[in-house]
Amino acid sequence: MPSITKSWKVPAELAQIRVDAFARECLPHLSRREIDGAIRDRLFSVNDRVTRKGDRLGAGDTLVFNGPEAWLVVNPLPNPELKVRVVSEDSSILILDKPAGMPTHGFSGRDTDTLANFIASNHAALLAVGRNRWEPGIIHRLDRETSGLVLIAKTPTAFEGLRQQLRRKEIRKNYWALVWGSTNTQGHIDLPLAHDTRDRRRMRAITESDGAKNQRVWNAVTRYQRIGQARGLSLLDIDMETGVMHQIRVHFKAISHPIVADSLYAPNHQNDLGFKRLALHSYQVTFADLKGKKHTVAAPYPDDFTDAISLLQIS
Repeated sequence: MPSITKSWKVPAELAQIRVDAFARECLPHLSRREIDGAIRDRLFSVNDRVTRKGDRLGAGDTLVFNGPEAWLVVNPLPNPELKVRVVSEDSSILILDKPAGMPTHGFSGRDTDTLANFIASNHAALLAVGRNRWEPGIIHRLDRETSGLVLIAKTPTAFEGLRQQLRRKEIRKNYWALVWGSTNTQGHIDLPLAHDTRDRRRMRAITESDGAKNQRVWNAVTRYQRIGQARGLSLLDIDMETGVMHQIRVHFKAISHPIVADSLYAPNHQNDLGFKRLALHSYQVTFADLKGKKHTVAAPYPDDFTDAISLLQIS
């Protein structure tokens, strides 16, 4: 993408504002972290001089951005090369089968390989639907390495209706997972989650013994049934009663049955089933349409699940 130059003059009422704060005023679609990174990469200058984020600006100073045009894009860019299967679609609701390895959405115009980029390419009108410019019509997210169904609203009315269902826990999402060990035939995991203070990429389960002082904690409930087992592995049908980041992954690690090929939560488990991603697939979603009619939409096993189940001889 070509480079672009854009400039902004500091008004008198913002005299003495920090460079990073003024950049956020000028480019509100960028996060604080992205602004800091752009300043660090010398994409901003002040009065033709390299600047630092904590420098103060005077009235009449000129902040200049000179860098890739993608930094200034305010919506996901269309990418016609992305392939995503449409599972169901009507005038108000779209359901897509996200491939493993594809993020649900990005955070700037520099992200071009996400489900949001596919939506921008094939349903441009959805860029006006939703509350976050980078998540057009998207009702819920899946981790990058999780495959499966994602519910998309095609109109503002559908978006608000589905979001209300989600808040009321009326949308049910079911997953298939392969986990290490022989689980109970069915189970219920009720452990709150919090961010892992030692690694912000991770969440952790909170038990009575360790607590989570001065941390935000999310209630999280996961139910499961065992479909089959073989060679020290269990195939599960999982029902999420809540929807917290990494909930399934953390809950099953907490009960000593981590998900196969989970490099973040179970990096020391050998994966000899051919999975090149997390063995977790969102196969079914249940919701109500705008008229209140319930729908259940399902997707088949992905190829890597089919291969693993055949190898394990799980019926």
